[in-house]
Amino acid sequence: MSDDALTVRNQLLARRGETHPGLLFEDRSWTWDEVVHESCVRSAVLSELLPAGRPPHVGVLLDNTPEFSLLLGGAALGGQVVVGLNTTRRGAALADDVARSDCQLVVTDATYAPLVDDLSVPVLRTDSDEWAGLLAAHADAGVPDTEVGQDDLMMLIFTSGTSGNPKAVNITQVKVAFPGLFLSDRFGLGPQHTAYLSMPMFHSNAIMAGWGPALASGTTIALAPKFSASGFLADVRRYGATYANYVGKPLAYIMATPEQPDDADNPLQIVFGNEANERDIEAFGRRFGCLVVDSYSSTENAVVVQRVPEMPPGSLGMPLDGVKVLNADTMAETPDAVFGPNGELLNADEATGELVNTQGAGAFAGYYKDPDAEQERMRAGMYWSGDLAYRDCDGFVYFAGRTADWLRVDGENLAAAPIERILLRHPAISEAAVYAVPDESVGDQVMAAIDLRAPLTAEDLEAFLAEQQDLSPKAWPRYVRIVDALPRTATNKVLKRHLAADGSGQATWTRDARGTSYR
Repeated sequence: MSDDALTVRNQLLARRGETHPGLLFEDRSWTWDEVVHESCVRSAVLSELLPAGRPPHVGVLLDNTPEFSLLLGGAALGGQVVVGLNTTRRGAALADDVARSDCQLVVTDATYAPLVDDLSVPVLRTDSDEWAGLLAAHADAGVPDTEVGQDDLMMLIFTSGTSGNPKAVNITQVKVAFPGLFLSDRFGLGPQHTAYLSMPMFHSNAIMAGWGPALASGTTIALAPKFSASGFLADVRRYGATYANYVGKPLAYIMATPEQPDDADNPLQIVFGNEANERDIEAFGRRFGCLVVDSYSSTENAVVVQRVPEMPPGSLGMPLDGVKVLNADTMAETPDAVFGPNGELLNADEATGELVNTQGAGAFAGYYKDPDAEQERMRAGMYWSGDLAYRDCDGFVYFAGRTADWLRVDGENLAAAPIERILLRHPAISEAAVYAVPDESVGDQVMAAIDLRAPLTAEDLEAFLAEQQDLSPKAWPRYVRIVDALPRTATNKVLKRHLAADGSGQATWTRDARGTSYR
């Protein structure tokens, strides 16, 4: 394989000889040259432990520790495959993830060892004498003499599982190397920068929006074991972090911490991620004196929508060439959205469809040993994202929820995401999840679970909803549930199926079918 192939292996080898910090963790520091060497050591250890003739897959069940990063580097250098195991999975579900991803070995530590006591594969703790002995035995390891290509597997990353059982996504060398190079160029990252990485490394956001761009540019990586809203700013200052990545709701959690007059006195320049709402994007950037860049993406990374300065409020942005909104039944492009004078969507039934990469799979390299799931994603030679959207006459697209987020109310199709965006306009509502519960006779009713940042009464909500001129009468939540926190995956995605399973009996407030007053 040529030295100029776009692989993580080559990006790592390009860091050899660099003496500025490559990895920071608490009070420890490694130069990039040391990171490359220690990655070679881990690759040699894995070569000894993994049985010949079997998939070279090692499950990693760790927080964001140096060992996770070095194992990832070692696997990239030696052609092994890291399987990112979700630290929130338990019991049979975790054992099933290990089995169907063909893990030959699971690497963990004291924190998570009790979760894998009864696995049928060997388990090795990174805080054990055995691990220390293996590292010492291979302390002089050189670069693995291995052919590694762009399309070779480097990692398996499980989807979040918001709509069902998580699927193991094939992550190739180029699938990490290319976005790493693209994003580091886009944001001007380099040795003078430090990337703060607190999102879980078993998930694609941490790898492709944090670890990968830092590696590609020689940016210092500062690891936090886990995300902490209260510890975020202190860590940014401690490490001199100029860049950070996020997925889901971390911006909202940080914004909920008490504001201080010196919040903007920090080195942070750019925060990049996805799924933040417009209110938090703008407020976070203003409060902490940085630029927040939000984008639409998924673990599969086959559909790309980019935010641009001229995009209208509420929009995801402008899709790249080939990304269209299609009717799942006819496979035809949906008509443009038609908005009323107050911004209300007048043709939701016709305009709402699924976001599709009509040019093929994009960066999607398939699911590991799951042809049925692949077939569901790849239909008629196109990648179907499972996300609903609609498009305005200028080509900007708007997120409408997952395909499971369709609600059928009084014979009309409604999408959950536009209702959630309206609820978030209220300053007392920190988060909102809209989902379907069964109607007494036929179809669905709208239920909303809300997490509050300030007191809210039923009368306040009634008055607020009445003022939202772009809210269809049918989209008024029939049931409202006030929660202390929304149920989430480890990557901060809301588990609506858990809320829906509780049903309307958990409602805090209920309105009559044709009324507007809550009781």
